[in-house]
Amino acid sequence: MHLLSVNVGRAGTADIPGVPGFEAGLATAIDKRPVDGPVAVSAPGPKGTGGSGLAGDTIVSLRHHGGDDQAVYAFAREDLDRWERELGRPLPDGSFGENLTTSGIDVNGARIGERWRIGPDLVLEVSAPRIPCRTFATWLGEAGWIKRFTQEAAPGAYLRVIEPGEIRAGDEISVVHRPGHEVTVSFAFRANTVERALLPRVLAAGDALHPETRKKVLAYQASL
Repeated sequence: MHLLSVNVGRAGTADIPGVPGFEAGLATAIDKRPVDGPVAVSAPGPKGTGGSGLAGDTIVSLRHHGGDDQAVYAFAREDLDRWERELGRPLPDGSFGENLTTSGIDVNGARIGERWRIGPDLVLEVSAPRIPCRTFATWLGEAGWIKRFTQEAAPGAYLRVIEPGEIRAGDEISVVHRPGHEVTVSFAFRANTVERALLPRVLAAGDALHPETRKKVLAYQASL
């Protein structure tokens, strides 16, 4: 299990001629590109003020992205390869806006609260699935993308920084803690989207649960 690439993006790099909102470079940093050399990773601060956990990476919409509970986004190369075959187009590392393109680790099967050590120092904790948004759909330019992506329930994982450190492409990934509950990234994603009846069960993830997911569970329970 290792990192294939570490990817960062800067605002205004997304420029898609003929696509409304993207023709002149939409203010987004979803266009992540692999970088050479080490990248420092640390907790960025609370959502709304804190951005990305990776040095040199930009978060434009602080209201929806970034912050301590969404400091890093990981997506598996194996899932990118599967989408390449289905879409019939190349998807380089970083194509889905991920900071970490991984190999050999089941990102969607990781449990909320699971901890990964990457390289000698960095420790990350799985916090939540990625929920697809309009920017992601427009960036990919695929018809019905949000629905297709949601049906797969393989969204990749947001992670929080437990111990800061530097990482680079090729670093080994090891799972140093795996909780005993059932709440995987895929499970939490389905609970947040198409199978809301699962929401009460995500509470089994305890304190590792993303605060926004906890609020969603409480609202769901209050509506019953």
